[in-house]
Amino acid sequence: MLNRLRRELDLKLLRTLQLLIAESSVSRVAELQGQSQPAVSATLKRLRRMIGDPLLVRAAGGRLTPTDRAREIAVVVGRILADMDRLFESAETFDPRSVRRQARIVASNCLGVLMLPLIVERVRAQAPNVDLDLCVRPGEDEAVLRRRLDAGDIDMVIGNWPSPAESLRFAPLFETDIVCLMRPAHPLARARSLPFDLYLAQDHLSPTPRSGALFSPIDGRLAQLGVSRRIAVSIPEYALAPYILSRDDLIFTTGRPFADHFASQTPLSVVPSPPELGRMSFYMLWHERAHHSPFERWLRSQIRDVAAELAAIGAVEPGARHNGSLMPLISSGWMAQARDAASSSG
Repeated sequence: MLNRLRRELDLKLLRTLQLLIAESSVSRVAELQGQSQPAVSATLKRLRRMIGDPLLVRAAGGRLTPTDRAREIAVVVGRILADMDRLFESAETFDPRSVRRQARIVASNCLGVLMLPLIVERVRAQAPNVDLDLCVRPGEDEAVLRRRLDAGDIDMVIGNWPSPAESLRFAPLFETDIVCLMRPAHPLARARSLPFDLYLAQDHLSPTPRSGALFSPIDGRLAQLGVSRRIAVSIPEYALAPYILSRDDLIFTTGRPFADHFASQTPLSVVPSPPELGRMSFYMLWHERAHHSPFERWLRSQIRDVAAELAAIGAVEPGARHNGSLMPLISSGWMAQARDAASSSG
């Protein structure tokens, strides 16, 4: 099978595969590629046969959704195509030091400690005349976010909700396990696992306002499963979570690196989440308008490199299970360690 894949998977097939997984819609991929729906359906059938996986299956409401295997493949295919795009870029040299402009990045509110300091360091070092505006995703629906990308008010979104807009460009960055954070006195603090029904019955703390629940990687996933949880408290800032958890029996569900960071600073217990929640995936979204812009391409490459640095030191692992913690990142030399690890990994 492996030899057959090597013979038959060309770049065109890989791009179609990436689009099918990202869009989860044969008609949308046909529209984007200027092909007929039967032609794209035939390609999907061929890919299923070659890979030995259905890739897209019907979910609630009849909508197609990627299989777990397809999500794993998407990470690898995204890296391959990104490398190929860079290989065939124009010979013109882009000099970020000559750029004078603002760059606005909307990021999930949990990324403050993990990723944003590395992005700032990289951009400031290579493009000192670029003014960075890093902002948390605003409390608005996805249509407004798309319009702001379309208008150029936003350059890029780093997101983690389960169903990003099909009309936007997409590139995976990394994944983390999902865990539950609570104070040591919580009745479930010593649990080795949480049954799904018991999890849903608890009082929860969320950094996402109720009006934006579908933007939450947790509540968005629960909506896909046709269930919901009780958000007893929602907060405006992600960093408030440990202080509130330490005073009440609430559960805060988040990615393992962020939970490990909070638990390293405040006495809190980390408990595995129900397996029904899956994993937390982070990705970049941008508009077609900015896809070929030399500056935007450079900016996306910096964020990909930051994700690679985090993977190199074990903070996150794209497409693989995470079993480390964020502690190496918050020591005095964490940025240098990240750079050294990324260099040694090739």
